[in-house]
Amino acid sequence: MTTILVTGSAGFIGFHVSKRLLAEGFRVTGLDNLNDYYDVNLKQARLEQLTANSSFRFVKANLADRAEVKRLFEEETYDRVVNLAAQVGPRYSLINPHAYADSNLVGFLNVLEGCRQQKVPHLVFASTSSVYGANAKVPFSVEDRVDQPVSLYAATKRANELMAYSYAHLFGLRSTGLRFFTVYGPWGRPDMAPFLFTRALFEGHPIDVFNHGNMSRDFTYIDDVVEIVRRAIDKVPEATPSVANEGQAKTEPGLPLRLYNVGNNSPVTLLDFIKILEEATGKKAKLNFLPLQPGDVPATWADVDGLACDVGFRPQTPLREGLRRFVDWYREFYGV
Repeated sequence: MTTILVTGSAGFIGFHVSKRLLAEGFRVTGLDNLNDYYDVNLKQARLEQLTANSSFRFVKANLADRAEVKRLFEEETYDRVVNLAAQVGPRYSLINPHAYADSNLVGFLNVLEGCRQQKVPHLVFASTSSVYGANAKVPFSVEDRVDQPVSLYAATKRANELMAYSYAHLFGLRSTGLRFFTVYGPWGRPDMAPFLFTRALFEGHPIDVFNHGNMSRDFTYIDDVVEIVRRAIDKVPEATPSVANEGQAKTEPGLPLRLYNVGNNSPVTLLDFIKILEEATGKKAKLNFLPLQPGDVPATWADVDGLACDVGFRPQTPLREGLRRFVDWYREFYGV
């Protein structure tokens, strides 16, 4: 049986990816430190579903612990590694910057070293739409410059891409980076808008609307994201003699490294998003308009042509359908 290491397995995307891999008959080793950035009970509930499968092995460890990660790669051989563990959230990086250096920089370096030492055939890792920072051109393309991060979080994730580049160059480590655009759905993160707004609606609290509502996001449903991660696992990049043709994903000449946008290619304004959520919950929102927050960007929009060309799939779940499923899960999980 193929064994896949999934870091961040108790996290939102990591949980869903692990669940899909187990359903397909893979053995999964899941790593997570179960930190308290958000409700640990939610992480534990996700983990309980995974540990019910005998093909899942859980390791509680911190990626920043070099000895722990070294042991992880010494005690088991992995056919693939999917690195989804990270300290997330642009705003929180203003409060606790060291958490981002520890998890996203030191932790990712430990993963790269583990993959190099074990000669793992393919590393798939999470990046983010936040790397586009102050980029004003839309939709965002992997060909765009990404040297203007507006948060430390974005800077650390761009650093991950550059670190993967160096390991591809120096050691031939095959890597695929996925720039996720506002992923949402059942079991989602409590620090993100779909969860925060849904909770506010059900509890009758006002919703903070930043930039006075002049924001839009390319919301991407979790099932579409999992499908792309699953296809990316099998799409092992090879060294290329030249840059790909126009319309294909960005490649680096001679390097087995690929970067893809993972978004719905359909941005929605924040106010329209709230209206759809009102329909799904049957509640009327109270809005509290606020200025743009440090670390935020006004709009995101993913160009996914390269992704569709290389993996044969593009996100397709309509926001209205995705939010309905999320609200249904929220009602059931929290007994609303």
